[in-house]
Amino acid sequence: MSGHSKWSTIKRKKAKVDAQRGKIFTRLSKEIIVAARLGGGDPDNNPRLKAAIMRAKEANIPNDNIQRAIMKGTGELGGGNYEELIYEGYGPGGVAVMMEIMTDNRNRTAGEIRHLFAKNGGNLGETGCVAWQFQKKGLIVVEPGAGISEDELLLAALDAGAEDMKTEEDSYEIYTAPEEVEAVRQKLVEQGMVVAAAEVTMLPQTTVQLSGKEAEQMLKLMEALEEHDDVQEVYANFVIDEQ
Repeated sequence: MSGHSKWSTIKRKKAKVDAQRGKIFTRLSKEIIVAARLGGGDPDNNPRLKAAIMRAKEANIPNDNIQRAIMKGTGELGGGNYEELIYEGYGPGGVAVMMEIMTDNRNRTAGEIRHLFAKNGGNLGETGCVAWQFQKKGLIVVEPGAGISEDELLLAALDAGAEDMKTEEDSYEIYTAPEEVEAVRQKLVEQGMVVAAAEVTMLPQTTVQLSGKEAEQMLKLMEALEEHDDVQEVYANFVIDEQ
């Protein structure tokens, strides 16, 4: 399993637990704040904000919370002074790791992330050290069902503007240009597809095979980074066997 696909599956399984712990609420609220700050508080004229609100509603974040986050972003309420950063590093076995960060204290966050890497067999790197190994793409995860065959789904996805599709164990992963992900998602939903997730992601262009202790350490590192409040997304290029 690729690091991307394996971790995407793990994240989907963890989503409900994370929501109960409030982790996903915090992350999505930050995304709404920053999106509103950069592009304004009207989702009809701010695609990033519209996507963030959609994800927040899917996570059952109350509308009042969403509205407060928008108001923090537009400056109508205090707080929400976050900056966006990209951290890069190496996991066990030389695995490339990229993180999207939102923080109100970059020095604190850098120290904490550096500690997590060191604790789990990796090290935080310099800007640009692994970014070249990833490509930004839109990702739409579709669940099997609705009487649609794999071939029919592929044709529907391509007709909707997708670039490619990959079959996983319990889902289909449809890839698009980053700016097309929402338009393709909407077209698939209109045709009765069950969309489990739609997001812009970073796909690894090369992979590193891990096994044994290194594989265990890598998964522990991914879990630790995911659980950090300032980490919005984590991408890695490891490959491990299912066991």
